[in-house]
Amino acid sequence: MAEAPPPRGDGVYGPKFPGKPLSMVILGDSSAAGYGVHRPRETPGALLATGVSRRLRRPVRLHRLAVVGSMSSGLPYQVDAALEYEPEVAVILVGGNDVTHVSGRATAVRHLADSVRRLRSIGCKVVVGTCPDIGAIQPIKPPLRWLARRWSRQLAAAQTVAVVEAGGRSVSIGDLLGPAFEADPVRMFSSDRFHPSVEGYARAAAVMMPTLMAMLGEDDRAPATGADGVRSLPEAAHEAARAAGTEVSAVKVDGRERGPAGRWAQLRRHPWFGEPRLWFGHRAASFGGSPVPSVSGRSAAGAVGWTPADHQAAAD
Repeated sequence: MAEAPPPRGDGVYGPKFPGKPLSMVILGDSSAAGYGVHRPRETPGALLATGVSRRLRRPVRLHRLAVVGSMSSGLPYQVDAALEYEPEVAVILVGGNDVTHVSGRATAVRHLADSVRRLRSIGCKVVVGTCPDIGAIQPIKPPLRWLARRWSRQLAAAQTVAVVEAGGRSVSIGDLLGPAFEADPVRMFSSDRFHPSVEGYARAAAVMMPTLMAMLGEDDRAPATGADGVRSLPEAAHEAARAAGTEVSAVKVDGRERGPAGRWAQLRRHPWFGEPRLWFGHRAASFGGSPVPSVSGRSAAGAVGWTPADHQAAAD
């Protein structure tokens, strides 16, 4: 049942790889916790930790501190706990509950910005998945759907500006699941028709992986061209809020961080799950003599490896 608490998924991913585990934390609300899935390996944290471990060929120690139902006001407490683990990379997914609870946008953004600054102050790299488009969720009917979409985009744009100014990178989640829901609602959403399914979480994780890897020094993407490129940060934030899967990061132009309209920002649009770039299947490994399923581009099961719980079950 989707109402069951999500599995935690904490532990070491890629334990067969050499080296000290990379410390990774995931913060935020139910979208970060993985509400609606049944297995640890299906949670967003596990998907991302598995992908990072495979790409870096290095173990990753994951700590999930996200809380189901949390708003941005809950982030300071999650960061307090995260700092005890001395994280090297942090993923934050938050904003949906701020929209559904009609909390103050300025206050929500301030909590997020402060959280990013605190993590950056210890050298932790931070990527934030901005507020999803609540108006894309089918159980919400017009005219509330239209208002929810507007509020979601406004919050996502404000989050983007705050995150980049604080030293992090943002990736827009937007209506990532909206079109897919209409085509196959059973597949993309959990039984409550509000939270994502395993496939839905895999889609969100897939668009965040390129940014995560770029921050960790594994950026093999082609130079930004065409619709991608440099904008003022407010303009980039506005565009990203309307195009799911768009990364926004700080950039210098002629050696300067700011222009007439404020800080310069780089836009990059990432392929969605099912498009040619397959981040999770890269350098597939095997664990305990059992092969990890190769990613098909659609199956979330193929996008993840074994979790610490799986290793224990196999040992038993």
